[in-house]
Amino acid sequence: MKIVIAVHHFPPRYTGGAELRAYRTAVRLRGRGHDVWVVCVEAIDAGNAHGLTFEDDTYDGVTVRRLSFNLDAAPHPFRWEYDNPWVGAHLREYLDDLAPDLLHLISGYLMSGSALRAARDLQIPTVLTLTDFWFLCPRITLLRSNGQLCAPPFDAATCARCLGEEKRRYRLPGQIAPALMDVFWQNQRSRATQIQARTAFLGETLNCVDAVISPSQFLRDLFIEAGVKAERIIFSRQGRDFPGLTPELLNKTPSEYLRIGYLGQIAPHKGVHTLFEAVRQLPNAALKVEAYGDSTPFPAYTHRLQQIARQDARLSLAGVYERTEISRVLQGLDVIVVPSVWYENSPNTILEAFAHRTPVIVSDLGGMAELVKDGVNGLHFAPGDASSLADKLGQLIDDPGLLSRLRQGIGPVKSVAEEMVELQAAYRSVTGKAE
Repeated sequence: MKIVIAVHHFPPRYTGGAELRAYRTAVRLRGRGHDVWVVCVEAIDAGNAHGLTFEDDTYDGVTVRRLSFNLDAAPHPFRWEYDNPWVGAHLREYLDDLAPDLLHLISGYLMSGSALRAARDLQIPTVLTLTDFWFLCPRITLLRSNGQLCAPPFDAATCARCLGEEKRRYRLPGQIAPALMDVFWQNQRSRATQIQARTAFLGETLNCVDAVISPSQFLRDLFIEAGVKAERIIFSRQGRDFPGLTPELLNKTPSEYLRIGYLGQIAPHKGVHTLFEAVRQLPNAALKVEAYGDSTPFPAYTHRLQQIARQDARLSLAGVYERTEISRVLQGLDVIVVPSVWYENSPNTILEAFAHRTPVIVSDLGGMAELVKDGVNGLHFAPGDASSLADKLGQLIDDPGLLSRLRQGIGPVKSVAEEMVELQAAYRSVTGKAE
């Protein structure tokens, strides 16, 4: 088949979850004999001119078209975020020239719903892989500006206020005079109208997609509750491969204390502070925490964590590691904690830990709770509750056999090859082609 994969970013400059998924998919599909092109957004702050520019290159054998534009220079930046005519017009011409068998969009962020509509206009079948909540939530996370979780049914006025309160000039008055700000937001009808337009456009777009792939049952159920037709959404967990993983690396190095790891973004919605605060509640416990991740994107939050860590030598921000080092890192950890205060989807961190026979303690939320079975291959704690997490860590310390039992409860992790078999089946279902 001739396949175009569209994604918001792509390596080498960007290496987030969706970017690596797109890269892995493109390389594996090429290895199975398919012709694959990738189109991505390289920059959204490119100059001051209206319109879109592009560059073509090759990355690891894959032909990549990289789009650049200035979103702030768009006539209507908020609308361009979900309905970008520049992207739509460019993709209609690009797809018309290539004449692919299908367009596979991963995420939707930055490419906007216009990417899917461009393919539809040309009667090219479409597949969409969901990686987050972008189609439902302008903030992507379903986490409100006040830290509360959001869920269907969604109210446009509430969404408009949530977006507005991202800005300090609205957030601080809301804390000082909440009743006055309630009145203010009730009169911001134009903002709510913009949210309604976004919801209507993306809802219609979603129900025009030929097949939607969800890596978790939680995400699938959420989108069905939000109005997407159930028969369009396929559940297919992502696969993970670890070529350098040997039986020796599955043997944990010995330790006299419980070694706790966090692997991921150092960001407020990831809840690293909950882990640090939980450890502070166990002052005499024999344990150590290593929090791996890039600490530069949220400097104020990093500073907060550093202040906590200065009071307890058992806590450390361990920085980043190369992807090839994951097996070495996990060999030196007894348990992983995923303390996110948002729903998550199908976290790679959990799958990586399971592949290395490492139990996981997670917030009892969304995709995390779906992957980790409480008391079987890990433990659940109340989201954002340091005392609840401290209790779970205490259980591991007080019951020496618990960690071993949880390791025994870890099942196999799907391989990328298995994921590709499922993906190709989805492709065949929408194109009607055998290969």
